[in-house]
This record gives sequence, C-alpha cells and structure tokens, in this order.
Amino acid sequence: MTIRIVVTGTDTGIGKTVFSAALAGALDAFYWKPVQAGVEEETDREAVQRLSGLSGERVLREAYRLKTPASPHLAAKIDGVTIDPHMLALPDVDRPLVIEGAGGLMVPLAENLTYIDVMAQWATPVVLCARTTLGTINHSLLSIEALRARHVALLGVAFIGDENTESERVICKIGQARHLGRLPLLASLTHETLRAAFAQHFNVDDFLKGSGR
Repeated sequence: MTIRIVVTGTDTGIGKTVFSAALAGALDAFYWKPVQAGVEEETDREAVQRLSGLSGERVLREAYRLKTPASPHLAAKIDGVTIDPHMLALPDVDRPLVIEGAGGLMVPLAENLTYIDVMAQWATPVVLCARTTLGTINHSLLSIEALRARHVALLGVAFIGDENTESERVICKIGQARHLGRLPLLASLTHETLRAAFAQHFNVDDFLKGSGR
C-alpha cells in the first residue's frame, strides 16, 4: 500500500514547505501541493524542488495555480476560478507521497469547503507542523481537536523553531499526540543543511507507522 502523508500546520508561514521538502527527501517520495495561491515569488513547489534533492518529475504540478497571493477561496474568486474538490483527488504514484496543505486546517478553498474537509475525504494520516513560539499551545491543541472531530488520523506533531521543552511537552500530553521531533531554524538553508538537520532531529520510521505502509 502506498505511503501517503499530509503535512499541515497550525498557521501560515510556520515552515510547512521546508518541513515537507525535508520529509519528501528523506522518504525519497513524490511531493504535491494541490493549491498554490501566489506565483510571483518562488512557489512552494519550486522551493521543495530546490531543497528536497528530488528530481523534477517527483515534484508534481499543482491542481490549481492561482496568481493572487491570498486565501485560496479569495485568490480563486479574484482569478475567476472555481476550485472543484473532485480535482483534488490524490495522484496515483508508485512511491510515497507527501501532500502539503495551505495555511492552517480551516483555510477555505471555497465558501463551503475548507482544507480539513478535503483531508477528511482523503482519509490520509496528517503531520501537524507547529511553532515553538508563544501562542503555539492554543493553536496546536485547537488543530488537534479539529482533526479528531473529523476522524482524521494524526501521525504526530513536528515542531519548528527554537527548542521550547515545556510547550512541546504539554501540547503532546494534552493532545495525546506523538512528538515526532523538532526542526530548528537553520542559518543557512540548503538541501544539504536541511537533510542533515532532519536526519539529526527526526526518525523516518516514525512517519511510516500508520501512514499506509
């Protein structure tokens, strides 16, 4: 059975793309971001190709590539596009697949469709990326509750940032979630430094438990 893992976050801009690149590289996987909003700067797909070490054919094209840098529902509206959930069916690939969401779980793709709705339809385990800075406890626990309310399997929490032992501990204890590791902020972010940091702070086998293997 093909390994499929969704990478989501408690918020936008916390490092999901960097983490996705590291995970996809470590699993020698395919990477897919279904909806990209904003294409003037480096897109997440382009960043993953640069940082993961994967060949170009392993970094799949988006189902929707929206020009406007905004929430997907607004970007689609401005661009004159309607996001059809049927177009978000998971690609059929013969290797592990890492799927990156946009922003947090409740980000709307349309006025009657959020990302977590699509994740529930995918029925694929999720890794929740969380900050280590102030506010992370509330955001993380709310995200965990939202996933469980929709019966979405949670592989665990991947923290991103400087070490915050107490916040990391209490999130995993109260949320009854596995602590997968913590990706530190890297002074020099390259494929080599990212690969080394991921190998040091995470165990790849933890991502294979319950992910379809």
